Amino acid sequence: MNSRLNLDSNLAAPDDFYEALIDAHQELDDEQSKMLNAQLVLLLSNHIGNLAVLLEALAIARANAGVQPR
Repeated sequence: MNSRLNLDSNLAAPDDFYEALIDAHQELDDEQSKMLNAQLVLLLSNHIGNLAVLLEALAIARANAGVQPR
C-alpha cells in the first residue's frame, strides 16, 4: 500500500467530477453544504484507509488554506 499522497492528476475526467461536485451542492443551504462536505471527506477517508496519507492530505490542505502546520 502506498503511504504517500498522490499529488499527480489521477482523475480520468476531472471536469466531470468538478461539475458533479458543484451539482451536489445545488439547492443546499450553508449547513447542508458543510454536512455534504464532511460526509464526503469521511467517506473518502474511509476508502483511503491509510492514516499517514490522510495526515499528509490534512497538512497540505491546511497549508493551502494559509494555516500554519500544527
